[in-house]
Amino acid sequence: MSGKARNLRLAALVAVLALLLVPVGGPASAAGGPGVKLSATQAGAGGSVTVSGTGWRPHTLLMLLVCGRATPSRGVIGGTNSCANGDGRAVTTGAQGVFSRKLPVAEPPVPCPCVVHVATVTGAQAEADAVLQVAGHPVAPLPAERSGGRLAVLSDTRLTGSSGPLTWFGAPPSRTLVFTVGNTGTSTIEDPVFQVGSAHGVFAPQWDDRQWHGRLAPGRKAEVRLPVELSAGAHGDYTVSLKYDGRVLAEQPWGVGRPWGVTLFWILLCLVVPAALFRIGMAVVDRVRPRRSGGSHRTGPPSLPRPAALRLPRPAALRLPRPAALRLPRLPRSRTPEPPPANPTLPWFAPHSGPGDPACRLSAPHNDSPSSPTTPTRKGPT
Repeated sequence: MSGKARNLRLAALVAVLALLLVPVGGPASAAGGPGVKLSATQAGAGGSVTVSGTGWRPHTLLMLLVCGRATPSRGVIGGTNSCANGDGRAVTTGAQGVFSRKLPVAEPPVPCPCVVHVATVTGAQAEADAVLQVAGHPVAPLPAERSGGRLAVLSDTRLTGSSGPLTWFGAPPSRTLVFTVGNTGTSTIEDPVFQVGSAHGVFAPQWDDRQWHGRLAPGRKAEVRLPVELSAGAHGDYTVSLKYDGRVLAEQPWGVGRPWGVTLFWILLCLVVPAALFRIGMAVVDRVRPRRSGGSHRTGPPSLPRPAALRLPRPAALRLPRPAALRLPRLPRSRTPEPPPANPTLPWFAPHSGPGDPACRLSAPHNDSPSSPTTPTRKGPT
């Protein structure tokens, strides 16, 4: 055997060993970051593959999806709208940041190239992709990348501002998304249009276009402020996402308080309405109830019969003897009145009459003394 043939065999053996050492569906992330690998690189719709990952944050909730129009280098073009969301699976990493989960293979709503997309649900954003060929699913070339300007977020995003007092009564909460972007391309970017989305829990975000007016030359950076508004009565944990040119640039969590004013309103409504209906019903009953023929008509519930009064025996009265009445003797009355004298005479002491007058002597004492005839005459010693 010649030396040339020996060298060819040795090169073939090295190539076979290299292929055997390469992991199937190897991780599509940089060294030191989260990685994903698959048990098979090709599967048909209805089958399943086992997805394993290392390098993730411990005890983190992850979402596993089969997505189209995606590559590990460019990510998922179009976001989760290009994924089979109905057949996704969730998994929580262990204490060492590893996981293993069986994922059913489903056809995404857009053509391949396809990947298995793994991303965090809450907390700091982290994602990784692994190539998967879905057998029988159409394949289409990816849209060409834009040449020229390219934006990148240079600082952490934050939400500023506060909601007014009407938010306590169900008004839409609003904030301002503030971040700094830089132009890493070779041409100037003018009036870029961003997409701002808000997602509640594990649901996909709803995107709204927000245009920033300004020019950004290559190598320059600028601070961008975009308004964010949720629906009326929104509360709970939300995630605000920023996307540009089909790529998610940043995500920011947002905790929205409960509108307690709406709760208070419903409590008062549940108390006032029954009370008003009760009053109306009582008024109707009072009108239609037949009134009594005599006496005042008494409204309200019927009165209960009064209990019989407890009668105690009265103590015997202390009766004292009445004092004898003082009865005076009655004077006898003459039955026939005496006729008045024919010639009335004046008393002896009347004027124009002297004591010696015969008329006066008729009424005066016989002994011409003022003393009473019953008074004895006191005689001196003889």
